[in-house]
Amino acid sequence: MAVRRVRRVVRKFDPWTVLKVSVVLNAIGGLIFVLGIWVTWSLAIQRGIPDKISEILADFSIAFTADGELYFRVVVFSAIVLAVAATGMMTLGAVLYNLISDMVGGVEVIVLEETYNVPQSQPVRMRPAVPAGSVNGAGDDVDTEPVRMIPER
Repeated sequence: MAVRRVRRVVRKFDPWTVLKVSVVLNAIGGLIFVLGIWVTWSLAIQRGIPDKISEILADFSIAFTADGELYFRVVVFSAIVLAVAATGMMTLGAVLYNLISDMVGGVEVIVLEETYNVPQSQPVRMRPAVPAGSVNGAGDDVDTEPVRMIPER
């Protein structure tokens, strides 16, 4: 298996494709963020951490209530806002890249391409076809038919 270096230039990103891919990726990222916060909050509730924080802050006359439902709504809302904002920024980035690459020429990437050496069968030898109107392949000056190549058997 032979390897050769190949230069490729990335000149354009389709903004519609970037939008579709970034919507999916940001939705997955937002879901992971929300689930991570939910698991962390559940563990904190099981350990009694919010109640201990509330007792400590009550000593300083600061009111703190551990309202998990309110916090979860804030987390979900912020995940949605961040996903929409990140999708917009990625799409805008693709449009800006396209504008800049028109002036600069794009980004050059060098990749390694693997080639497989496939054993070749016997090459087919070509012989000229006998033109119509000639005898034993000796063409006449009058014959204007082009010479065709046909495979030997």
